[in-house]
Amino acid sequence: MQRRHLLIAAAGTGLFARLAQAHHGWSNFDETQPVYLEGRAAQVRWRNPHAEILLELEPQLALPPDLARRPLPPQAAPVDGPALLARAALPQRPDRRWTVELAPLTRLGAWGLGEIAPGAELSVVGFVQKQPQGEARLRAEYLFVGGKAYGLRSAPA
Repeated sequence: MQRRHLLIAAAGTGLFARLAQAHHGWSNFDETQPVYLEGRAAQVRWRNPHAEILLELEPQLALPPDLARRPLPPQAAPVDGPALLARAALPQRPDRRWTVELAPLTRLGAWGLGEIAPGAELSVVGFVQKQPQGEARLRAEYLFVGGKAYGLRSAPA
């Protein structure tokens, strides 16, 4: 019986380690330079620890002239949204497809955001990985979809 508990604990520890590695939070992302992306959702993974979108970028990606003036919703986390939007730049990587990490499903639900369908047009401001490895990946701070803005750092204020 004791050996069975040990095996269950060991298996659980391995699973926990994999889940913890998959959910790495904000520390792996460079918050000094926000990046702007715009395109269509080629693929959507609506699951925890956070939803993800494979975003196919617009062919002629450009910063919208009104980006810094877009209205942003209040959120619980202290984020200076207008300053962040004003500093946003286009990505330095030439990739046409980006994996965009959103928030956990409970937080997306708190914002009233339903599952995004493949093919949906959206834009996002967020942060790239400090140590880029493999695919182009962005952690979303603000998501703009369906004419609405969502602050993904925390729940609505």
